[in-house]
Amino acid sequence: MKIRTLKLQNARFGRQWCDEVEHHWVYDDFLARPEWKEGWVSFDCALYEPADDRVYLGITSFDAGQILMAYDRKAGRFMELGYSRVADPFDAKLHRSLVKGPDGCVYAAPALLHCLDRYLEAPGAAVVRFDPARGQIEKLGIVLPHVYVQSLILDQPGEVAYCLCFAPEYLAAYDLRTGRSRVLALLGSGYGGMAQGENIVPDDRGCVWSSWSLTRAWQTEPGPDAIRLCKYDPREDRMVFFQKGLPRPDGSYGYAKVEALFNLGDGTLYASGANGSLYRIDPDTAEAQWLFTPVADRPSRLASRPAGEAKPVATAFNPTRT
Repeated sequence: MKIRTLKLQNARFGRQWCDEVEHHWVYDDFLARPEWKEGWVSFDCALYEPADDRVYLGITSFDAGQILMAYDRKAGRFMELGYSRVADPFDAKLHRSLVKGPDGCVYAAPALLHCLDRYLEAPGAAVVRFDPARGQIEKLGIVLPHVYVQSLILDQPGEVAYCLCFAPEYLAAYDLRTGRSRVLALLGSGYGGMAQGENIVPDDRGCVWSSWSLTRAWQTEPGPDAIRLCKYDPREDRMVFFQKGLPRPDGSYGYAKVEALFNLGDGTLYASGANGSLYRIDPDTAEAQWLFTPVADRPSRLASRPAGEAKPVATAFNPTRT
């Protein structure tokens, strides 16, 4: 197996994160320094399209115009897709919100990097559609005013975009035909941290799965069993908030935070949590079974899988190394 690295930016920041940025930065700091605004980037999601042999890329960047790009495997180069023509300055990244629709177009919606002091100034995330056949890009409409999108999926007909939002942590539905949107649920209050994982996922019946959190406002934090599972059932147009989550691998009291959710096509769902552990979930009852922990002796996350694969691929993550 040959592994190549593909460099989008030729930038080095040394120890600047540790020495200057972490716990010290505010949003305007990155806008004021061109080398940070343009060069401090990361890849957040990817979508391979066999028809044009391109990898569509969701990127984190304070330069809003470059958060959607592609890598053309035939040409061996990165491509701009014209996002700068529709970008708003507060568009900061495509987190887990890059999907192909049944019409052959690529759909996305941006997440945020700004803080709450800019909440009313920022317009909110718009659903974006890129047509690879025509090379056209357009913003269809803002999902919710001032609110941004962490994860986006489409329903099977490709008529509704379900959006996992932050902040607040809404689950919302955006009708691609009418441009109308509505809030389906509030999943977390921010009390004790984010309730959501990396993404939302549909089960084989079209229900949209996520995690949610108790508030327990009488306490100083919601507790070790606060993160639980939920789903939106479009056939009944209702949310189901399950009173159970991912059991901890060591059997201790409480539930593990959901990292990511997967539908592998076998009729059940899967989730990762607790240092990259893999779980199987019954889509009828939300009963979760711990299967294994791939890397138990260092910080790890199981957060993605290649499209078309029958199993998720674990990514080991060490926060002290790059």
